[in-house]
Amino acid sequence: VYMWFCILTMLQKNCCRGLTVCLMPAKKNFAETGKPLFSSHMLDLSEEPLEENIEISKRYLKRMSKMGMTLEIELGITVGEEDGVDNSGVDNSLLYTQPEDVYYAYSELSKVSPNFTIAASFGNVHGAVSYTHLRAHETSLHLVCRLLLE
Repeated sequence: VYMWFCILTMLQKNCCRGLTVCLMPAKKNFAETGKPLFSSHMLDLSEEPLEENIEISKRYLKRMSKMGMTLEIELGITVGEEDGVDNSGVDNSLLYTQPEDVYYAYSELSKVSPNFTIAASFGNVHGAVSYTHLRAHETSLHLVCRLLLE
């Protein structure tokens, strides 16, 4: 019950209170059982400036990692409509998260906990859109991997 509610309410900054509400029973459950109520949460602040996205994410990661939970953050945008945000007409270059942004997020979140994942956009598509304008962007993905491994 709580997990379903949480997934639906933590999509954008104005809904962060939904994640806060979900963490309250999780904290109580952890205190009583020593186990997390759920294994992970997704927090999509990709519409926010990168620095703000990461600062808010760090606060939640700190709370969640104390309970053995993982936080998934999102960087970049997708083509099409998702969660009431329509990016159908965006410039193709905006569909690829920059390697430096992934590295920044990784570096900052690593200071808090290793319990996180980063969902970066590499031409991701949601909804009914034409795929013809997307092109493979393996170079960006390769650069991200190289930056993180160095």
